[in-house]
Formats: sequence, C-alpha cells, structure tokens
Amino acid sequence: MDGFEILDSRFAAMILPNAPLEVLGDNFRWLEGPVWFADHQLLLFSDIPNNRIMRWTGAGISTFRTPAHFSNGQTRDRQGRLITCSHQTRCVIRTELDGRITVLADRFEGHRLNSPNDVIVKSDNSIWFTDPLYGINTDYEGGKQPSELPPRLYRLDEDGRLGIAADDFDGPNGLCFSPDETRLYVTESGEQFAAEPRRCIRLYEVADDGVMLRRGRDFYGISPGFADGIRCDEDGNIWSSAGDGVHCISPDGTLLGKIFVPSTVSNIAFGGRNFSRLFICGGQFLYAIYTNVRGAARP
Repeated sequence: MDGFEILDSRFAAMILPNAPLEVLGDNFRWLEGPVWFADHQLLLFSDIPNNRIMRWTGAGISTFRTPAHFSNGQTRDRQGRLITCSHQTRCVIRTELDGRITVLADRFEGHRLNSPNDVIVKSDNSIWFTDPLYGINTDYEGGKQPSELPPRLYRLDEDGRLGIAADDFDGPNGLCFSPDETRLYVTESGEQFAAEPRRCIRLYEVADDGVMLRRGRDFYGISPGFADGIRCDEDGNIWSSAGDGVHCISPDGTLLGKIFVPSTVSNIAFGGRNFSRLFICGGQFLYAIYTNVRGAARP
C-alpha cells in the first residue's frame, strides 16, 4: 500500500487508504514541538533554528511568537495554558491566559538546567520534562554554553518542587504517558556527537503514588533513524518519529506498521477533529494525515 507498510494485521484498521499525507507548510529549518489547541482549532509548532513559534490553522500558517528563545517541545496544562521548553534561556516557561510569561523551572539545586527539550503534563498537574545538552551543544538550536548538570528527566510538582524523576540517560528527548498513566515512555537519543550513540525508547512503570518511576528498561529501538518525539493513542499504542516516517508500536513492543514520510520526522501530535489527525514535523516541512485512531492526551 503506497504510503504505508502494514507489518501486523492490527495496523490495517488504524490507517485510511484514502487519506493522503498532506504538506501543510514548508521552507522551515527544523520543526519541533507540535501542540494542538482544540478550543481554537490550531496547531503551534517550533521552528527552532529560525527562533520562532509558528501557528497553523485551516486558513494557513503565521508566526505566533518571535523571538522564541529557540523553543523546542511544548504542551498544554490542565488549565489550557501553553508550556514551552526554551533552549536559549535554559528553562521551562508557561504562557498565562493573559499572555504573561512565567518561568516554571530554570535551576536545580542552584545549577542552571541544560536545555529543556520536551514536556508533558500529568493528570495530577505535575510537569515532566527532559533536559539533555542538545540546545547548548551548538549555536544552531540555541547557543553554545557550558553544562552545569548531567542529562536528566525532571518532575515539577504542582507546589513548585522540582525533583529528579530519572537520570539513567545520555540524552533524554521525547516523552509520553500511556493513557492510564501507569507507564512512561522516554526516548533516549544518546550523546549528540558520539560515534555510536545509545538510542532507544525507554519504558518506566509509574508507582502507585503517581510520582516514583521503577523498573526502567529499554523498550524498543527505532530503525532507520531513531526515536525523537512520541505520542500514545487511546489504545496505548506508541507512535514514534523515525528516519523514514512514523512508526506505530504496540504496548507489547511489536512494530505494527509505518507511515512513510519523505523527510526525517522529529516530532508528532494528534489533533484535529476527534484528535484523529496526526500532525508531523518533518525537517523543513509540516505534514498531516488523517488516521483511524485517536490520540490519548487531550488537554
């Protein structure tokens, strides 16, 4: 089937043969951080090297914020506010409903964060974000700066306490919870300039207290390319960026199928009507495709 590869019969019911891959925009540099606003029917996404956050609606694409401090991953909290990871200012910020900017986290135990990369919000209002060195390793996606902390996954509680959720990473990247929040998936993209970087999707079990992570292990290795941004659908399947498009993996670690994309995919987000449209950040292009599944998280 053109545009798809079905590796497990379950995937056949997840795709729509008459729904083509669409190009929504081009002439960007490197896209990341897609987040859907259902109440406004729009998608925000980061064009990192161009230092701007863009807005897509059915009417087209416009600039939402520039300069954007080389923003990367984004999400919405339970109150509908935009949460953004900033490479250049090395922090996680919240855009209030009146447009004011609040810095949520920029230091841990007195040391500056590296370059917060991707972020999600749990149902208890805690904010979880990855903090690799990618944004301070080069001037292209932020600006060369010295690191003060090792790469980590952090949890920011509703009361403002920042804690280490996991530290067994070389380069933590994208992340998502399973629909019931009993599992947390985190992509390990490895050391940026290593000859053979460690790359896989990591899986953690969320303890009954909803805070602690346990039994962290390697879950799946994407090929070709590697996992960057990931999302879960409402049935718990993991949709991951890859070198040849988007891969769909079942909770038991079976590769169900692929959606082929002409550009290397960095990140994805479910949105649109019924959260069944998959928006795809593919290098210099913004794509979208309608699916027969619905995304799990609907902030």
